[in-house]
Amino acid sequence: MAEPSEPSQDRSGQRAGPSGLSIRATRVDDFEAVTRLINLPGFRAGTLRVPYQKGEHTRKWLENQSADALNIVAVLGGEIVGQAGLDRHSGRRSHAAEVGMGVHDDHRSKGIGAALLRELVDAADNWLAIRRLELTVFTDNEPAIRLYENFGFEREGIMRGYAFRAGGYADVIAMARLRG
Repeated sequence: MAEPSEPSQDRSGQRAGPSGLSIRATRVDDFEAVTRLINLPGFRAGTLRVPYQKGEHTRKWLENQSADALNIVAVLGGEIVGQAGLDRHSGRRSHAAEVGMGVHDDHRSKGIGAALLRELVDAADNWLAIRRLELTVFTDNEPAIRLYENFGFEREGIMRGYAFRAGGYADVIAMARLRG
């Protein structure tokens, strides 16, 4: 089995993320660790997930991924501390993909999100010929918004009352990154 890859370097030659961080493809046998991750309150708050997702649902999701999907995890000290993926659209939208990602509640602001996003952008640009990366982010998630903007994502609009979260309806920002 191949060893996990090290995060790529940024334009200044610096490693992405903390020392010892590795990025690799998500495997079906990661389902328990990924389930623990996505059930964390902070991780879940940034997604459309409901509390208490079952491991069986995660396992089925990992087993039934589209051939046009790319899902990766960040591993630090043997623990999965981040998960990210992109799902390519089909047909006349095959030039575009939806991005989703999250980082462990206890490991935020350490460069893990940047390392994950860097790998997705690299794959989209250099391996998958994806021209447009799309995402939505809750309007109150300023750290994520800054991260996305640092990678060239631009705000395209606000979707009001987009999702029910924490007892009320929350707005999201639609963002996209277009490659020439």
